Amino acid sequence: MRLLYEIHSFFRRSLIRTGLLFENALYDITGGKAAKHCFDKALRPEFTGSRIRILRSDDYSTDIAKTDAAGNITDDDFTILSTSDFHLEDDYGINNKTLGFFIRQIADARPDLVIVTGDAVQTKYQQIDVIRFARLMEKTGVYWTIVFGNHEVREEKGIYKWMMAKSVSLFPHCLCKTGPRNLYGYANHTINIFGSGNKLRQTLFFFDSGRDIRDSYRAEYGIPADLQGYDFLKKEQIAFYEDEILRLESRYGKFPSMMYMHIPLCEYAEVFTQDEDGKYRESGKAQLLYGEQWESVGCSPYNSGMFDAILRHGSTKAVFAGHDHVNDWCALYKGVYLVYNLSSDYKLYHLGTVAGKPETEWVQGATLTTLGADGSIDIKPSYNRKFLRR
Repeated sequence: MRLLYEIHSFFRRSLIRTGLLFENALYDITGGKAAKHCFDKALRPEFTGSRIRILRSDDYSTDIAKTDAAGNITDDDFTILSTSDFHLEDDYGINNKTLGFFIRQIADARPDLVIVTGDAVQTKYQQIDVIRFARLMEKTGVYWTIVFGNHEVREEKGIYKWMMAKSVSLFPHCLCKTGPRNLYGYANHTINIFGSGNKLRQTLFFFDSGRDIRDSYRAEYGIPADLQGYDFLKKEQIAFYEDEILRLESRYGKFPSMMYMHIPLCEYAEVFTQDEDGKYRESGKAQLLYGEQWESVGCSPYNSGMFDAILRHGSTKAVFAGHDHVNDWCALYKGVYLVYNLSSDYKLYHLGTVAGKPETEWVQGATLTTLGADGSIDIKPSYNRKFLRR
C-alpha cells in the first residue's frame, strides 16, 4: 500500500509542479492580473533566515539545535511562533489578508520555528495549494511544521491526507513527517531541540487529532451510539507518546516537552464555566494567565486519557491546540499550561461576527513561546491588530 501511495504521489506532484510553472509564468506575464489565486506569488515575505541546524532525522522525528554566528550549538533563547486555522478557501482576497498578517508576524518575531495546528488549506485545489503554502514558507527561510485539523481533506487515514503530509515534508525547511504507520492519521511526529553538551532541551510532540467520533471505533473504546462529537487522540497515539518519553529519558535523562494538536483535550473545558447569562467565567480550577473565552471548548465528548498520561510522566509542561477561533487564553491546570494557539482565520467567524467587536479588538494572530536557556517557558499572544493602521 505504501508503495502505491509513493508512486501515485510522485506522478501527482510532478503534474502539479508542471501546472504551477505555467500558472506562475501567467502571473508574471500579466503582472498579477491573471492567476490571482497564486498567493505564493502575490505575497512577498521578508527573508528571515534561520540559525537552526538539523542534526538527525528519521521517519517520524527530527533532531535540531540552535547555533551561533560561528555555527556552534548554543543554549540561546529558542522562539516558537504557532498559529492555527487559516481556513484558506477560494476567496483569494481573504486568503491574502490571512497570510499577509501571518508573514508579518514571522518578520516581526523572527522565530526559530513556526508551527501550524491544523485547518490550514481547504481550497478546491487543496493538493496544489498546500504546495503553494510550503513554497511561501520556504521564502521566509524559517523552519516550520504542521499538523492536521478536522477539515483537512475530510479523511481519517487516506491517500489524499498522506499526500498532503508527504508533499510538504519534501521542502527543505519543513520538519513535518508522514509519521509511524501504526498510528491513527498522518503527520504524527516529533521534534527534539538540543542544546550544548548534547542536552535535550525540549521535545515537541505533534498529533493528528482526527475529525469526528466514528462508528468504526465505537466498540473498541466502548463509546455509546448516542455520544456524538469531535474526535479524540487514539490509544496507539497515547502509547507512542509514553514509549517515546521513556525511550528519550533512558538516553538523555529527564527532559521537558510540549504537545501540539488541533482539537483541544477535554481538560480545556475545566478552565471556564458558562453562567446563566451565557457568559464564560473562570471556573476556579485553573490559573488563567491571559485571554478570554468566547465560545464553548470544541473538545471531544469522550476523554481517551492523554492528559492522564501527561500527568503520569511529568515531562510535558504545555499543550497547544487550535480549533476554537475566538478563544485566546492560556491557563495553568494541574501544573500544565493549556494554550489556545491564536487563530489566523478571517473567513469563517471572529469576534466581529460573534460579539460585534471592531477589528481593533479581534484576536487573530500568533502565539509566541520562548524557551529560555535556564529551562523556563514564556508564552504570550501576538495579535494581528497591532499591525492595523491607526
